[in-house]
Amino acid sequence: MNEVKSRPAPWRSEDWWSCYIGWAILLLAVFELLPAGPKLGKGWTDIKEWKDISEILPAGAGATAVATLKVLGVILAGSLLAGAFLKFDVKKFIPGFIVLFVLSFLAFVLSNQKLMNDWGIEYVLFALIFGLIISNVFRTPAILKAAGLTEFYVKVGLVCLGAEIMFTSILEGGTYGILQALLVATTVWFLTYWICRKFGVGERFSAIIASANSICGVSATIAAGGAIQGKPKEISYMVAWVLVCAVVLIVVMPPIAGALGLSPEWAGAWMGGVIDNTGAVIAAGESLNFGDEAKNKAALDAANLVKMAQNVLIGLAAFLIALWGTISLDRKENPNLQKPSFMEVWYRFPKFVIGFVVASIVVTYVVQGIWDESFAKAVGTACKGYRNWFFALCFVSIGLETNFKELVSVGGGRPAIAYWISQLANALWTLFVAWVLWSGDIFPVPALK
Repeated sequence: MNEVKSRPAPWRSEDWWSCYIGWAILLLAVFELLPAGPKLGKGWTDIKEWKDISEILPAGAGATAVATLKVLGVILAGSLLAGAFLKFDVKKFIPGFIVLFVLSFLAFVLSNQKLMNDWGIEYVLFALIFGLIISNVFRTPAILKAAGLTEFYVKVGLVCLGAEIMFTSILEGGTYGILQALLVATTVWFLTYWICRKFGVGERFSAIIASANSICGVSATIAAGGAIQGKPKEISYMVAWVLVCAVVLIVVMPPIAGALGLSPEWAGAWMGGVIDNTGAVIAAGESLNFGDEAKNKAALDAANLVKMAQNVLIGLAAFLIALWGTISLDRKENPNLQKPSFMEVWYRFPKFVIGFVVASIVVTYVVQGIWDESFAKAVGTACKGYRNWFFALCFVSIGLETNFKELVSVGGGRPAIAYWISQLANALWTLFVAWVLWSGDIFPVPALK
């Protein structure tokens, strides 16, 4: 088998197209050409927190429709451009995409209901539920199958995520956040992998679960799955469990932190290290109440800092997993394989991780250097809006391809049991590490901005 010939050219690679589209969104944001870009800030969707239906669209239905259609146009145009090279079934893709977009919009609306906001229930969970209902109660239509491009959407979203991460913001917190991220990620990865193997989970699947549990949930799951060439069903399975776990942790971790009497920074760093999704970390951090606005802010800042530091590790983790899979795991499974070259690692490495890192570097050092920090953050906010849309499309797609019964029955339930045991171990280890670094009992607590 000639492996080199089987690899697509850069213009026919889904990974590279996720970079092209993500970078294009970033450039449009920088030059303020992106619909609902930096000048509109957080109000780009015009969907606010609401109790009554009349409060959903404060800007009016017409203004919201126009703003949303502009976003639809940008995302659809980029997807169709990629589709021309990736051979999408355009006749089915366009109507299916519009349905997915509408379901994503509804997920945003429901997640902004006040009770959902208070409980920290994110739009991605509603998006997943919509997909699960369609696939498990009804029969998934062909147009939705054609548009349900799970990995494509999440890869573009991850490139956009890079524009939200400012390296300078991480460095402002000193070495604490980075040190915790390294201590937690490395220890929890190997511990989770060991537990999964003890439960009879395959090596590739164990690596995916370990990455999801130790680094940053969904993003790490997709990156690790691509790097190690995991099965799509296993990746979707793990993503679903990460979302379920995030909801549980949002509910249980804040009261546990209060009962243990953790300091604000200690509590925030603990949750930032354990909860896998960035949005869920923020929701949990905002649930903490120390009776003082400054202390509440300190907890949330620590949580965000630790989570950003873990997000930065995505690229390094993907590279190391690709290296391990190429030079060791592949040959272990097939002893007749020739010794791989360095280029084989490059072929295996998820290119969207490069897109993620490049976007972060551009915003941190180019945009901030030419303009200023406030504009760089505004660009990140604009990219975050589009990242949310791509993630919503991704999670609807995951639901469409997930059988709910399989969530608890895959591998006889062993992967799920191993994951939850590992998550408990993660919580205990991270509580200890956060105590050492953030409690003030051993080292002085850093001043966070």
